[in-house]
Amino acid sequence: MNDRKQHVVDSARQLFIDKGFQATSIQDILNYSGISKGTFYNYFSSKNELLIALFKMINKKLDQNRNELLMGEDPADIDIFIKQVIMQLKMHRSNKLFFLYEEVLVSNDEELKQFMRDGQLRNVQWIYNRFIDLFAEAKKDYLLDCAIMFVGILLHNLKFQGMANKSNSRDYEKIVRYSMKRTATMIEDVSEKGEQLLHPEVLKEWIPHCQNSSKHFQHDLVHTILSLKKSLSHNEEKLKYMELLEFIQDELLNSKKPRRFLVESALSSLQVKNNLFDLEKLQKLIQLAASLFE
Repeated sequence: MNDRKQHVVDSARQLFIDKGFQATSIQDILNYSGISKGTFYNYFSSKNELLIALFKMINKKLDQNRNELLMGEDPADIDIFIKQVIMQLKMHRSNKLFFLYEEVLVSNDEELKQFMRDGQLRNVQWIYNRFIDLFAEAKKDYLLDCAIMFVGILLHNLKFQGMANKSNSRDYEKIVRYSMKRTATMIEDVSEKGEQLLHPEVLKEWIPHCQNSSKHFQHDLVHTILSLKKSLSHNEEKLKYMELLEFIQDELLNSKKPRRFLVESALSSLQVKNNLFDLEKLQKLIQLAASLFE
């Protein structure tokens, strides 16, 4: 995303936080960002498309932050998971995402509502995959149910704890840790009794385009990309190659049908500058991309 387009997204984000999505007009965005109507429509076909771009930007940052917290740590460490969830809640609060979600879900806009539902499913999928890290493959048949229950317990605890305090403050660590302890007890109970509502295979129906969504593929791809990004920290062409790496990750993880020729073109550009990267990690990225297109 170029600087000017990013400026428009950032301006809209502030207006959505201050006024709400529905109350913010395109003219408000033009006035606040200082761009012309023609420039706006060169970037976005509608206010809806801009909101989707904003959510994608925030979600990309969220993924990056969650993965950085996990980098070099034991995936089975429950404290790391708790830190990831707290970070996500704080990011949502600072961007008033809960209010934006509610605005969209009560609207009549099916495109935006579907986008939000897909986001909720991906969050459940992420928690399910992290639960496999925490509670082992042997319990995975029960972990989708428990991931869904964890989301419900956490969100309601946040809501009612806020009401009880009669303030906007939240003790995120206390609430997340409490919710996680209750969920861990449920996981032991349902796995011991063999009780199940939903089999994890249903994720393939809910998110059919995520053929590339296996836990191991995601884990390997994200960590390989992060390692390659870190090697660029002192390079003057950092931005260009960071964008290429982010494009490859987004295309391989989030596209309904990843475009092979574009991914291979981006990889070729990285190979030209292979002196900037850890060659073993670069080769790993090439192999991961190839495995998806086999």
